[in-house]
Amino acid sequence: MSPSPSDPRTEQLAQATQDRRWDFIVIGGGASGLGTAVEAASRGYSVLLLERHDYAKGTSSRSTKLVHGGVRYLAQGNVALVREALRERGLLRRNAPHLVRDLEFVVPGYSWWSGPFYGVGLKLYDLLAGRLNLGQSKYLDREAALEKIPTLQRNGLMGGILYHDGQFDDSRLAITLLRTLEDFGGVALNHAHVTGLDREAGRVTGVRFRDEETGQEHQVQGQVVINATGVWVDEVRRMEDPSVKAMLSPSQGVHIVVDRRFLPGDSAIMIPRTDDGRVLFAVPWHGHAVIGTTDTAVPQASAEPRALPEETEFILRTAQQYMDPAPTRADVKSVFVGLRPLVRPPDATDTKAISRDHTVVISEGGLVTLTGGKWTTYRHMGEDTVNQAENVAGLPRRLSITPGLHLHGWSEDALPDHWRVYGSDAARIQALPGAQTQLHPALPYTEAEVRWAARAESARTAEDVLARRLRAQLLDARASLDMAPRVAQILAEELGHDEAWQRQQVQEYHEVTQGYLLDSEAS
Repeated sequence: MSPSPSDPRTEQLAQATQDRRWDFIVIGGGASGLGTAVEAASRGYSVLLLERHDYAKGTSSRSTKLVHGGVRYLAQGNVALVREALRERGLLRRNAPHLVRDLEFVVPGYSWWSGPFYGVGLKLYDLLAGRLNLGQSKYLDREAALEKIPTLQRNGLMGGILYHDGQFDDSRLAITLLRTLEDFGGVALNHAHVTGLDREAGRVTGVRFRDEETGQEHQVQGQVVINATGVWVDEVRRMEDPSVKAMLSPSQGVHIVVDRRFLPGDSAIMIPRTDDGRVLFAVPWHGHAVIGTTDTAVPQASAEPRALPEETEFILRTAQQYMDPAPTRADVKSVFVGLRPLVRPPDATDTKAISRDHTVVISEGGLVTLTGGKWTTYRHMGEDTVNQAENVAGLPRRLSITPGLHLHGWSEDALPDHWRVYGSDAARIQALPGAQTQLHPALPYTEAEVRWAARAESARTAEDVLARRLRAQLLDARASLDMAPRVAQILAEELGHDEAWQRQQVQEYHEVTQGYLLDSEAS
């Protein structure tokens, strides 16, 4: 069955393939690509963004859910990166209060020296944040630490340090940036696979892409092409020069999601130094607790990376040292993995030591590649990239307005957690059919949100909805499998598909979601 005449993708594809020369063509719909596209569109440029899978399909939906300066980068002496990230944290809190909130973190102390040692460092953290600081750090005695985190391991606990950072919903911020891009007249198309670069006289002048829904090939032209494909940037760079040396040394970070009873209250735990030298977080998120992360070098990128058994065991073992009760394998509702696009210096041997700074590289043919960085600094990354791309394209410099730009849906209304991520759009969704009909008793999501995802947020598949418009796949993988048939049915109604399409959607979602269940639970 062909898509419904009212399917918004019909218009999106027509706009994307119109006979014109775009100022900016951005490849990649994650944090860096969407941030760059919003930066360019808000300066008044014409922008086309193409995403191979779905917005935030990769790393950008699989973060630790923190908007933070990076305490461990401070310990590494990277003061400049921490200062930049803290500034961006404050700006994002102002520009998207419906998505970013202040979160208290407790660093538990089990030795006499830990309080003064970490206390001094976190005071510097406060100082670097300046006027955009979210709150002052302070020492907690044993009773106060337990009041904040009742499930802290009590044996040997001496107290702790409380500090403030930001929390957000990563894929919801990606969709918010998509809507903001569209508000500024930009055009975006997901499930649009860039298959090649066009060149004239040695210069990159456009791209070829395949619409994954129809199989049709298209060609579009642009003043400048930006490669913001995360861990796949080298793949795009090789479209221009097959012999180019790889930039990236990807590593994967694993998180587990458990019931909120393991982390009651409104505070998070930060473990400053685990057995492998990393920071580990336990963070309350959408009525659950996210615990992670690891840092394991991987030989190549994958669209669906999988956790190694030793990674999940490491997280559970570390949690047992600091939490009582601590989760076991049987308590894990979902396990998810994100790949970090780390730019490896020639002499780096340990992924934990590689900088999280972003990098912008311009090829001889004018292809602009942005990689590295993290969600917190997405806006600054986009600003830096557009500044350099203007020079490549010979465009006059235009000032950035994004430091004070309210993102789509901006709202300070105190909505319930699950509606809050929509901001000012929430009332429109609640007016749709099915707003009172939950998709599953274990999660708050409603049928109306699926309709909204199809109509307004470019969701095309059951996975698009359950993994990234809603967060069901990450919060409770088993429950999300139960939701898939009804989600596919609603999408079929909205997009004009038949029952065969619905069955295929459920099957495909079942296959991909097996990777979010621990081995003992997969079937």
